[in-house]
Amino acid sequence: MIYFFLIIAILIILAYFILSSEVFGATPKGKRLERILKSKNFRNKQFQNQSFTPQFAEGYSMPKVMSDFFFGKKDPLLKPVQAIPSIYSDIKNLPQNKDVFIWLGHSSYFLKIEGVSFLIDPVLSKYGSPFPIFNKAFEGADIFKPEDIPNIDYLVITHDHYDHLDYPTVKAIRNRVEKVILPLGVGAHFERWRYSEDQLIEEDWETSVLLKKQFKITFTPARHFSGRKFNKNNTLWTSYVLESPSIKIFLGGDSGYDSHFKDIGEKFGPFDLAIMENGQYNEAWKYIHALPEDVIQASLDINAKNIVPVHSGKFALALHPWNEPLNKITSLAKEHNIKILTPKIGELLDVNNSDMTFETWWK
Repeated sequence: MIYFFLIIAILIILAYFILSSEVFGATPKGKRLERILKSKNFRNKQFQNQSFTPQFAEGYSMPKVMSDFFFGKKDPLLKPVQAIPSIYSDIKNLPQNKDVFIWLGHSSYFLKIEGVSFLIDPVLSKYGSPFPIFNKAFEGADIFKPEDIPNIDYLVITHDHYDHLDYPTVKAIRNRVEKVILPLGVGAHFERWRYSEDQLIEEDWETSVLLKKQFKITFTPARHFSGRKFNKNNTLWTSYVLESPSIKIFLGGDSGYDSHFKDIGEKFGPFDLAIMENGQYNEAWKYIHALPEDVIQASLDINAKNIVPVHSGKFALALHPWNEPLNKITSLAKEHNIKILTPKIGELLDVNNSDMTFETWWK
């Protein structure tokens, strides 16, 4: 009996130290919590989506989803059988006068527009989880490291899930980041990770912020959820509208389909470029991760001239074949006359040249 209680005590202490790790970030408190409590999007002790959003779609439950995920038959192409084709670009030495988009895998990408640099949701460690043993990156999809990132004007975060907010990456690049743009509540994580309060541009939906060189960014709704440990939805999730004097870009963030896309299109569209999350979906969680046909409809709703699909190509976080998202979205786009741009990881996309063509590298 003594040994039993000793083992229990050791497990409790071990759990305490693990759950106290910096990787989990921090819970909003103080002035930040006061701001959250005043938000019209915060009700019943949680941030809320604009529409009712169940955790699982009709006909699905947690036991069924977990059983399928852990014990169901896996598709042989859940992960690629060979290295992902990718191109290493020297981000630190790009032409000064070139406006570029560079996909870094999954939902991570770099933008340089009119001399202003943006790094969105960088996950440059080899895993998309709090611990290195889970959600390892595909071979070839992990060619960029934190040391490859130059000085950044704006680090942009859409929400605090591990496959979008990567502690090792944001910690490693802290001294190269001028400002961080992030949704309400997420700043608590960054302050624990020793970012200064004056580095953070932390706002609620429908807030617009003027940036350098007459750029403007607006926090716009998404249909998703948040949380890094046990507290769910105590931080906000967001999409963004990024406007320069000459170009307008939609940064989609994780989202299920809903009427907010139409609202954003009517208020801000048309968009020259839209970065849309397309991957890691399942019928069971279609309300928080759009299916490919929903991504197409959302693209039409926001009135985007060119679409770059992301959220695939690096991690297996769902049960579909790794290349299915790109197969489906490109096929559906042809039916609806939508321009889809599909660069490889690391391949330069000139955001001012919509006539660029790319290989079907995922095939």
